[in-house]
Amino acid sequence: MSHNTHLERTLGLRSLVMFGLAYMTPIIVLGIFGIVASASGGASASSYLIALLAMTFTAWSYGRLAKAYPVAGSAYTYVRKTIDSRVGFLVGWSVLLDYLFLPMVIWLFGAVYLEAQFPGVPGWVWIVGFIAITTVLNILGMKIADKTNFVLMAFQAIVLLIFVVLSIISVTGGAGTGTIVSSSPFVGDHATFSQVVSGAAIAAYCFLGFDAVTTFTEDTINPQHNIPRAIMWVAGLGGFIFVLVSYTTQLVHPGGTFNDSASAAFEIAGAIGGNVFSAIFVGGLVIGQFTSGLAAQASASRLLYAMGRDGVLPKRIFGAIADKFKTPMVNLIIIGIVGLASLMLDAATSTSFINFGAFTAFTMVNISLISHYLRESKKGTKLNVFSYVIAPIIGAVVCAYLLTQLDSNALTLGLYWLGAGAVILAVITKGFTRRPPELVFED
Repeated sequence: MSHNTHLERTLGLRSLVMFGLAYMTPIIVLGIFGIVASASGGASASSYLIALLAMTFTAWSYGRLAKAYPVAGSAYTYVRKTIDSRVGFLVGWSVLLDYLFLPMVIWLFGAVYLEAQFPGVPGWVWIVGFIAITTVLNILGMKIADKTNFVLMAFQAIVLLIFVVLSIISVTGGAGTGTIVSSSPFVGDHATFSQVVSGAAIAAYCFLGFDAVTTFTEDTINPQHNIPRAIMWVAGLGGFIFVLVSYTTQLVHPGGTFNDSASAAFEIAGAIGGNVFSAIFVGGLVIGQFTSGLAAQASASRLLYAMGRDGVLPKRIFGAIADKFKTPMVNLIIIGIVGLASLMLDAATSTSFINFGAFTAFTMVNISLISHYLRESKKGTKLNVFSYVIAPIIGAVVCAYLLTQLDSNALTLGLYWLGAGAVILAVITKGFTRRPPELVFED
Protein backbone atom coordinates (compact mmCIF):
# COMPACT_ATOMS: atom_id res chain seq x y z
CA MET A 1 0.00 0.00 0.00
CA SER A 2 1.23 3.49 -0.84
CA HIS A 3 0.25 7.07 0.01
CA ASN A 4 2.12 8.55 -2.96
CA THR A 5 0.63 6.48 -5.78
CA HIS A 6 -1.93 8.32 -7.92
CA LEU A 7 -5.12 6.87 -9.34
CA GLU A 8 -4.68 5.75 -12.96
CA ARG A 9 -6.38 7.81 -15.72
CA THR A 10 -8.25 5.33 -17.91
CA LEU A 11 -11.81 6.68 -18.31
CA GLY A 12 -13.12 8.61 -21.33
CA LEU A 13 -16.51 10.31 -21.84
CA ARG A 14 -18.34 7.11 -22.84
CA SER A 15 -17.04 5.23 -19.82
CA LEU A 16 -17.97 8.09 -17.49
CA VAL A 17 -21.52 8.21 -18.83
CA MET A 18 -21.82 4.44 -18.51
CA PHE A 19 -20.55 4.51 -14.91
CA GLY A 20 -22.92 7.37 -14.07
CA LEU A 21 -25.89 5.53 -15.57
CA ALA A 22 -24.77 2.31 -13.90
CA TYR A 23 -24.63 4.13 -10.57
CA MET A 24 -28.13 5.45 -11.27
CA THR A 25 -29.27 2.01 -12.38
CA PRO A 26 -32.04 3.12 -14.81
CA ILE A 27 -33.99 -0.06 -14.05
CA ILE A 28 -34.23 1.00 -10.39
CA VAL A 29 -37.16 3.17 -11.47
CA LEU A 30 -39.04 -0.13 -11.52
CA GLY A 31 -37.37 -1.36 -8.35
CA ILE A 32 -38.85 1.51 -6.33
CA PHE A 33 -41.88 2.20 -8.55
CA GLY A 34 -44.36 0.97 -5.95
CA ILE A 35 -42.76 3.05 -3.20
CA VAL A 36 -42.83 6.27 -5.28
CA ALA A 37 -46.35 5.59 -6.59
CA SER A 38 -47.65 4.97 -3.07
CA ALA A 39 -46.04 8.15 -1.69
CA SER A 40 -47.28 10.28 -4.62
CA GLY A 41 -50.84 8.95 -4.67
CA GLY A 42 -50.33 7.38 -8.08
CA ALA A 43 -48.70 10.45 -9.66
CA SER A 44 -45.22 8.95 -10.02
CA ALA A 45 -44.51 10.63 -13.40
CA SER A 46 -45.01 14.07 -11.82
CA SER A 47 -42.71 13.12 -8.94
CA TYR A 48 -39.97 12.19 -11.39
CA LEU A 49 -40.46 15.43 -13.33
CA ILE A 50 -39.97 17.48 -10.15
CA ALA A 51 -36.91 15.43 -9.23
CA LEU A 52 -35.54 15.93 -12.75
CA LEU A 53 -36.00 19.70 -12.43
CA ALA A 54 -34.03 19.78 -9.19
CA MET A 55 -31.31 17.50 -10.50
CA THR A 56 -30.84 19.40 -13.78
CA PHE A 57 -29.94 22.64 -12.02
CA THR A 58 -27.80 20.79 -9.50
CA ALA A 59 -26.04 18.79 -12.21
CA TRP A 60 -25.13 22.07 -13.89
CA SER A 61 -23.55 23.30 -10.65
CA TYR A 62 -21.55 20.09 -10.28
CA GLY A 63 -20.32 20.44 -13.85
CA ARG A 64 -19.11 24.03 -13.39
CA LEU A 65 -17.30 23.16 -10.16
CA ALA A 66 -15.78 19.98 -11.59
CA LYS A 67 -14.24 22.11 -14.33
CA ALA A 68 -12.88 24.61 -11.80
CA TYR A 69 -11.59 22.00 -9.33
CA PRO A 70 -10.64 18.81 -11.24
CA VAL A 71 -9.73 16.61 -8.26
CA ALA A 72 -11.49 13.75 -6.46
CA GLY A 73 -13.85 14.46 -3.58
CA SER A 74 -17.03 15.78 -5.21
CA ALA A 75 -19.18 17.93 -2.87
CA TYR A 76 -16.62 17.66 -0.08
CA THR A 77 -13.92 19.19 -2.27
CA TYR A 78 -16.10 21.89 -3.82
CA VAL A 79 -17.40 23.21 -0.50
CA ARG A 80 -14.01 23.29 1.20
CA LYS A 81 -12.47 25.06 -1.80
CA THR A 82 -15.18 27.70 -2.17
CA ILE A 83 -16.66 28.25 1.30
CA ASP A 84 -14.66 26.86 4.22
CA SER A 85 -12.71 23.70 4.99
CA ARG A 86 -14.72 23.06 8.17
CA VAL A 87 -18.02 23.35 6.33
CA GLY A 88 -16.50 21.16 3.62
CA PHE A 89 -15.77 18.47 6.20
CA LEU A 90 -19.37 18.49 7.45
CA VAL A 91 -20.70 18.28 3.89
CA GLY A 92 -18.27 15.45 3.15
CA TRP A 93 -19.40 13.70 6.32
CA SER A 94 -23.06 14.17 5.36
CA VAL A 95 -22.55 12.90 1.83
CA LEU A 96 -20.98 9.76 3.29
CA LEU A 97 -24.58 8.80 4.09
CA ASP A 98 -25.12 8.75 0.34
CA TYR A 99 -21.84 7.30 -0.90
CA LEU A 100 -21.01 4.94 1.96
CA PHE A 101 -24.49 3.50 2.47
CA LEU A 102 -25.84 3.62 -1.10
CA PRO A 103 -24.06 0.38 -2.08
CA MET A 104 -25.77 -1.21 0.94
CA VAL A 105 -29.20 -0.09 -0.32
CA ILE A 106 -28.43 -1.29 -3.84
CA TRP A 107 -27.46 -4.74 -2.61
CA LEU A 108 -30.59 -4.81 -0.42
CA PHE A 109 -32.92 -4.12 -3.39
CA GLY A 110 -31.20 -6.82 -5.43
CA ALA A 111 -31.69 -9.32 -2.63
CA VAL A 112 -35.38 -8.37 -2.22
CA TYR A 113 -36.17 -9.24 -5.84
CA LEU A 114 -34.10 -12.42 -5.82
CA GLU A 115 -35.95 -13.54 -2.69
CA ALA A 116 -39.24 -12.97 -4.50
CA GLN A 117 -38.04 -15.20 -7.35
CA PHE A 118 -36.28 -17.79 -5.17
CA PRO A 119 -38.09 -17.79 -1.80
CA GLY A 120 -36.19 -20.85 -0.65
CA VAL A 121 -32.84 -19.03 -0.61
CA PRO A 122 -32.17 -16.73 2.39
CA GLY A 123 -31.71 -13.05 1.54
CA TRP A 124 -28.34 -12.85 3.26
CA VAL A 125 -26.89 -15.25 0.70
CA TRP A 126 -27.62 -12.82 -2.14
CA ILE A 127 -26.34 -9.81 -0.21
CA VAL A 128 -23.05 -11.47 0.69
CA GLY A 129 -22.65 -12.64 -2.90
CA PHE A 130 -23.17 -9.11 -4.27
CA ILE A 131 -20.66 -7.68 -1.83
CA ALA A 132 -17.97 -10.27 -2.51
CA ILE A 133 -18.09 -10.06 -6.32
CA THR A 134 -18.27 -6.26 -6.62
CA THR A 135 -15.48 -5.79 -4.09
CA VAL A 136 -13.15 -8.11 -5.98
CA LEU A 137 -13.88 -6.49 -9.37
CA ASN A 138 -13.30 -2.99 -7.99
CA ILE A 139 -10.05 -4.00 -6.32
CA LEU A 140 -8.76 -5.41 -9.63
CA GLY A 141 -9.13 -1.95 -11.20
CA MET A 142 -11.28 0.38 -13.26
CA LYS A 143 -10.43 -1.20 -16.63
CA ILE A 144 -11.94 -4.54 -15.66
CA ALA A 145 -14.91 -2.89 -13.90
CA ASP A 146 -15.49 -0.68 -16.97
CA LYS A 147 -15.67 -3.61 -19.39
CA THR A 148 -17.95 -5.59 -17.09
CA ASN A 149 -20.17 -2.56 -16.59
CA PHE A 150 -20.64 -1.89 -20.33
CA VAL A 151 -21.85 -5.41 -21.12
CA LEU A 152 -24.26 -5.56 -18.19
CA MET A 153 -25.67 -2.08 -18.89
CA ALA A 154 -26.60 -3.20 -22.41
CA PHE A 155 -28.66 -6.10 -21.02
CA GLN A 156 -30.35 -3.80 -18.51
CA ALA A 157 -31.34 -1.40 -21.32
CA ILE A 158 -32.91 -4.26 -23.32
CA VAL A 159 -35.02 -5.38 -20.34
CA LEU A 160 -36.24 -1.82 -19.77
CA LEU A 161 -37.21 -1.47 -23.43
CA ILE A 162 -39.15 -4.76 -23.36
CA PHE A 163 -40.95 -3.67 -20.16
CA VAL A 164 -42.07 -0.40 -21.78
CA VAL A 165 -43.22 -2.14 -24.98
CA LEU A 166 -45.16 -4.82 -23.07
CA SER A 167 -46.77 -2.12 -20.91
CA ILE A 168 -47.98 -0.28 -24.01
CA ILE A 169 -49.31 -3.51 -25.55
CA SER A 170 -51.08 -4.37 -22.31
CA VAL A 171 -52.72 -0.95 -22.02
CA THR A 172 -53.85 -0.82 -25.65
CA GLY A 173 -55.37 -4.25 -25.04
CA GLY A 174 -57.64 -2.80 -22.37
CA ALA A 175 -55.60 -3.14 -19.17
CA GLY A 176 -55.06 -0.28 -16.72
CA THR A 177 -56.11 3.09 -18.13
CA GLY A 178 -56.95 1.50 -21.48
CA THR A 179 -55.15 4.24 -23.39
CA ILE A 180 -51.51 5.25 -23.78
CA VAL A 181 -52.40 8.96 -23.61
CA SER A 182 -53.59 9.71 -20.09
CA SER A 183 -53.09 12.28 -17.34
CA SER A 184 -53.40 9.58 -14.68
CA PRO A 185 -49.61 9.05 -14.21
CA PHE A 186 -49.30 12.80 -13.54
CA VAL A 187 -52.35 13.46 -11.36
CA GLY A 188 -52.89 10.05 -9.74
CA ASP A 189 -55.89 9.46 -7.50
CA HIS A 190 -56.47 13.18 -6.93
CA ALA A 191 -52.93 13.40 -5.55
CA THR A 192 -52.04 16.54 -3.58
CA PHE A 193 -48.96 18.65 -4.28
CA SER A 194 -47.55 17.52 -0.93
CA GLN A 195 -47.90 13.87 -1.97
CA VAL A 196 -46.22 14.51 -5.32
CA VAL A 197 -43.31 16.28 -3.63
CA SER A 198 -42.98 13.48 -1.08
CA GLY A 199 -42.77 11.08 -4.00
CA ALA A 200 -40.15 13.32 -5.62
CA ALA A 201 -38.02 13.21 -2.47
CA ILE A 202 -37.89 9.41 -2.84
CA ALA A 203 -37.65 9.48 -6.65
CA ALA A 204 -34.52 11.62 -6.39
CA TYR A 205 -32.79 8.47 -5.14
CA CYS A 206 -32.79 7.26 -8.74
CA PHE A 207 -30.77 10.31 -9.82
CA LEU A 208 -27.89 9.60 -7.49
CA GLY A 209 -25.22 8.99 -10.09
CA PHE A 210 -24.60 12.18 -12.01
CA ASP A 211 -22.77 13.55 -8.95
CA ALA A 212 -20.82 10.30 -8.53
CA VAL A 213 -19.16 10.98 -11.89
CA THR A 214 -17.17 13.76 -10.20
CA THR A 215 -15.52 11.30 -7.83
CA PHE A 216 -13.80 9.71 -10.85
CA THR A 217 -12.04 12.97 -11.76
CA GLU A 218 -8.59 11.53 -11.08
CA ASP A 219 -9.44 8.34 -13.02
CA THR A 220 -10.47 10.41 -16.07
CA ILE A 221 -8.65 11.47 -19.20
CA ASN A 222 -8.98 15.27 -19.71
CA PRO A 223 -11.36 15.67 -16.73
CA GLN A 224 -12.00 19.40 -17.18
CA HIS A 225 -13.60 18.62 -20.55
CA ASN A 226 -15.15 15.20 -19.98
CA ILE A 227 -16.52 15.45 -16.41
CA PRO A 228 -18.95 18.39 -16.98
CA ARG A 229 -20.25 16.84 -20.21
CA ALA A 230 -20.71 13.43 -18.58
CA ILE A 231 -22.64 14.94 -15.67
CA MET A 232 -25.24 16.58 -17.94
CA TRP A 233 -25.54 13.51 -20.18
CA VAL A 234 -26.14 11.24 -17.18
CA ALA A 235 -28.74 13.53 -15.58
CA GLY A 236 -30.59 14.13 -18.86
CA LEU A 237 -30.65 10.53 -20.08
CA GLY A 238 -31.53 9.21 -16.65
CA GLY A 239 -34.37 11.69 -16.21
CA PHE A 240 -35.85 10.86 -19.61
CA ILE A 241 -35.80 7.13 -18.83
CA PHE A 242 -37.34 7.59 -15.38
CA VAL A 243 -40.25 9.74 -16.59
CA LEU A 244 -40.98 7.46 -19.56
CA VAL A 245 -40.86 4.20 -17.58
CA SER A 246 -42.83 5.53 -14.60
CA TYR A 247 -45.46 6.90 -17.02
CA THR A 248 -45.98 3.63 -18.90
CA THR A 249 -45.88 1.52 -15.73
CA GLN A 250 -48.44 3.77 -14.04
CA LEU A 251 -50.70 3.32 -17.09
CA VAL A 252 -50.76 -0.42 -16.42
CA HIS A 253 -51.43 0.05 -12.70
CA PRO A 254 -53.15 3.42 -12.04
CA GLY A 255 -53.14 4.67 -8.47
CA GLY A 256 -50.81 4.10 -5.56
CA THR A 257 -52.21 1.00 -3.84
CA PHE A 258 -50.25 -2.29 -3.97
CA ASN A 259 -50.13 -5.59 -2.12
CA ASP A 260 -46.41 -4.99 -1.52
CA SER A 261 -45.03 -1.66 -2.73
CA ALA A 262 -41.41 -2.88 -2.48
CA SER A 263 -41.97 -5.52 -5.17
CA ALA A 264 -44.85 -3.96 -7.10
CA ALA A 265 -43.01 -3.95 -10.44
CA PHE A 266 -42.45 -7.71 -10.15
CA GLU A 267 -46.20 -8.26 -10.01
CA ILE A 268 -46.73 -5.88 -12.94
CA ALA A 269 -44.04 -7.69 -14.95
CA GLY A 270 -45.95 -10.94 -14.46
CA ALA A 271 -49.22 -9.32 -15.47
CA ILE A 272 -47.87 -7.90 -18.75
CA GLY A 273 -45.46 -10.64 -19.76
CA GLY A 274 -46.22 -13.81 -17.83
CA ASN A 275 -43.79 -16.00 -15.91
CA VAL A 276 -41.11 -15.97 -18.61
CA PHE A 277 -40.82 -12.21 -18.63
CA SER A 278 -41.03 -12.13 -14.83
CA ALA A 279 -37.85 -14.20 -14.74
CA ILE A 280 -36.17 -12.00 -17.38
CA PHE A 281 -37.26 -8.88 -15.47
CA VAL A 282 -35.78 -10.13 -12.21
CA GLY A 283 -32.58 -10.96 -14.08
CA GLY A 284 -32.45 -7.44 -15.52
CA LEU A 285 -33.14 -5.84 -12.16
CA VAL A 286 -30.51 -7.92 -10.40
CA ILE A 287 -27.95 -7.16 -13.11
CA GLY A 288 -28.89 -3.49 -12.81
CA GLN A 289 -28.36 -3.64 -9.07
CA PHE A 290 -25.04 -5.37 -9.61
CA THR A 291 -23.72 -2.72 -12.03
CA SER A 292 -25.00 0.03 -9.74
CA GLY A 293 -23.31 -1.55 -6.75
CA LEU A 294 -20.10 -1.82 -8.74
CA ALA A 295 -20.13 1.90 -9.59
CA ALA A 296 -21.40 3.03 -6.18
CA GLN A 297 -18.72 1.12 -4.28
CA ALA A 298 -15.98 2.46 -6.56
CA SER A 299 -17.28 6.02 -6.17
CA ALA A 300 -17.57 5.80 -2.38
CA SER A 301 -14.01 4.50 -2.14
CA ARG A 302 -12.79 7.60 -4.02
CA LEU A 303 -14.57 9.94 -1.61
CA LEU A 304 -13.02 8.16 1.38
CA TYR A 305 -9.66 8.31 -0.41
CA ALA A 306 -9.96 12.09 -0.91
CA MET A 307 -10.85 12.65 2.74
CA GLY A 308 -8.12 10.27 3.91
CA ARG A 309 -5.53 11.88 1.65
CA ASP A 310 -6.43 15.27 3.13
CA GLY A 311 -6.00 13.84 6.62
CA VAL A 312 -9.53 14.52 7.87
CA LEU A 313 -9.93 10.73 8.08
CA PRO A 314 -7.02 8.50 9.19
CA LYS A 315 -4.58 8.80 6.31
CA ARG A 316 -2.84 5.46 6.81
CA ILE A 317 -6.16 3.68 6.33
CA PHE A 318 -8.27 5.78 3.94
CA GLY A 319 -5.57 7.64 2.00
CA ALA A 320 -3.74 4.55 0.75
CA ILE A 321 -3.64 3.12 -2.78
CA ALA A 322 -2.76 -0.53 -3.49
CA ASP A 323 0.54 -0.51 -5.39
CA LYS A 324 -0.39 -3.50 -7.53
CA PHE A 325 -3.91 -2.53 -8.56
CA LYS A 326 -3.77 1.29 -8.25
CA THR A 327 -7.10 1.23 -6.38
CA PRO A 328 -8.09 2.21 -2.78
CA MET A 329 -8.36 -1.43 -1.73
CA VAL A 330 -8.87 -0.89 2.02
CA ASN A 331 -11.72 1.58 1.37
CA LEU A 332 -13.42 -0.92 -0.92
CA ILE A 333 -13.25 -3.61 1.75
CA ILE A 334 -14.61 -1.23 4.41
CA ILE A 335 -17.58 -0.33 2.19
CA GLY A 336 -18.25 -4.03 1.65
CA ILE A 337 -18.32 -4.56 5.41
CA VAL A 338 -20.70 -1.61 5.89
CA GLY A 339 -22.94 -3.20 3.27
CA LEU A 340 -23.66 -6.05 5.67
CA ALA A 341 -25.89 -3.63 7.59
CA SER A 342 -28.45 -4.18 4.80
CA LEU A 343 -29.28 -7.44 6.57
CA MET A 344 -31.06 -5.37 9.24
CA LEU A 345 -32.87 -2.68 7.17
CA ASP A 346 -35.94 -2.44 4.93
CA ALA A 347 -35.95 -0.85 1.47
CA ALA A 348 -38.11 2.25 2.11
CA THR A 349 -36.32 3.35 5.30
CA SER A 350 -32.84 2.86 3.89
CA THR A 351 -33.68 4.81 0.70
CA SER A 352 -34.90 7.86 2.64
CA PHE A 353 -31.94 7.57 4.99
CA ILE A 354 -29.29 8.02 2.29
CA ASN A 355 -31.25 10.82 0.62
CA PHE A 356 -30.55 13.03 3.66
CA GLY A 357 -26.87 13.08 2.76
CA ALA A 358 -27.59 13.51 -0.94
CA PHE A 359 -29.92 16.50 -0.57
CA THR A 360 -27.56 18.13 1.93
CA ALA A 361 -24.69 17.78 -0.54
CA PHE A 362 -26.78 18.95 -3.50
CA THR A 363 -27.92 22.07 -1.64
CA MET A 364 -24.39 22.97 -0.57
CA VAL A 365 -22.89 22.38 -4.03
CA ASN A 366 -25.35 24.88 -5.48
CA ILE A 367 -24.36 27.37 -2.78
CA SER A 368 -20.70 26.61 -3.50
CA LEU A 369 -21.09 27.64 -7.14
CA ILE A 370 -22.48 31.00 -6.02
CA SER A 371 -19.52 31.39 -3.64
CA HIS A 372 -17.17 30.51 -6.51
CA TYR A 373 -18.79 33.21 -8.63
CA LEU A 374 -18.31 35.83 -5.89
CA ARG A 375 -14.65 34.86 -5.44
CA GLU A 376 -13.92 34.97 -9.13
CA SER A 377 -15.75 38.29 -9.50
CA LYS A 378 -13.44 39.85 -6.91
CA LYS A 379 -10.51 38.72 -9.07
CA GLY A 380 -12.04 40.42 -12.09
CA THR A 381 -13.17 37.20 -13.81
CA LYS A 382 -16.45 37.63 -15.69
CA LEU A 383 -18.85 34.68 -15.40
CA ASN A 384 -22.43 34.26 -16.66
CA VAL A 385 -24.87 35.40 -13.95
CA PHE A 386 -27.61 32.92 -14.89
CA SER A 387 -25.24 29.94 -14.94
CA TYR A 388 -23.35 30.81 -11.77
CA VAL A 389 -26.01 32.54 -9.64
CA ILE A 390 -29.63 32.15 -10.77
CA ALA A 391 -29.47 28.45 -11.76
CA PRO A 392 -27.74 27.35 -8.52
CA ILE A 393 -30.20 29.41 -6.44
CA ILE A 394 -33.08 27.49 -8.05
CA GLY A 395 -31.26 24.20 -7.51
CA ALA A 396 -30.49 25.00 -3.86
CA VAL A 397 -34.07 26.00 -3.04
CA VAL A 398 -35.60 22.91 -4.64
CA CYS A 399 -33.07 20.52 -3.05
CA ALA A 400 -33.46 22.11 0.39
CA TYR A 401 -37.24 21.79 0.10
CA LEU A 402 -36.99 18.13 -0.93
CA LEU A 403 -34.73 17.58 2.09
CA THR A 404 -37.53 18.76 4.39
CA GLN A 405 -39.95 16.31 2.73
CA LEU A 406 -38.05 13.18 3.84
CA ASP A 407 -39.74 11.07 6.49
CA SER A 408 -39.10 11.86 10.16
CA ASN A 409 -36.93 8.77 10.72
CA ALA A 410 -34.60 9.78 7.87
CA LEU A 411 -34.34 13.35 9.16
CA THR A 412 -33.68 12.18 12.72
CA LEU A 413 -31.01 9.67 11.72
CA GLY A 414 -29.45 12.21 9.35
CA LEU A 415 -29.21 14.86 12.04
CA TYR A 416 -27.65 12.37 14.46
CA TRP A 417 -25.11 11.49 11.79
CA LEU A 418 -24.38 15.18 11.17
CA GLY A 419 -24.00 15.70 14.93
CA ALA A 420 -21.44 12.90 15.12
CA GLY A 421 -19.52 14.59 12.30
CA ALA A 422 -19.54 17.87 14.21
CA VAL A 423 -18.01 16.12 17.24
CA ILE A 424 -15.26 14.60 15.10
CA LEU A 425 -14.61 17.98 13.49
CA ALA A 426 -14.35 19.62 16.91
CA VAL A 427 -11.69 17.10 17.90
CA ILE A 428 -9.50 17.40 14.81
CA THR A 429 -9.75 21.22 14.78
CA LYS A 430 -9.14 21.69 18.53
CA GLY A 431 -12.60 23.09 19.16
CA PHE A 432 -13.06 24.59 15.68
CA THR A 433 -10.06 26.90 16.22
CA ARG A 434 -8.01 25.34 13.42
CA ARG A 435 -8.72 24.37 9.86
CA PRO A 436 -8.94 20.64 9.07
CA PRO A 437 -5.76 19.34 7.43
CA GLU A 438 -5.59 19.60 3.64
CA LEU A 439 -3.17 18.05 1.21
CA VAL A 440 -2.01 20.26 -1.63
CA PHE A 441 -2.46 17.90 -4.58
CA GLU A 442 -1.19 18.70 -8.02
CA ASP A 443 -1.60 16.69 -11.20
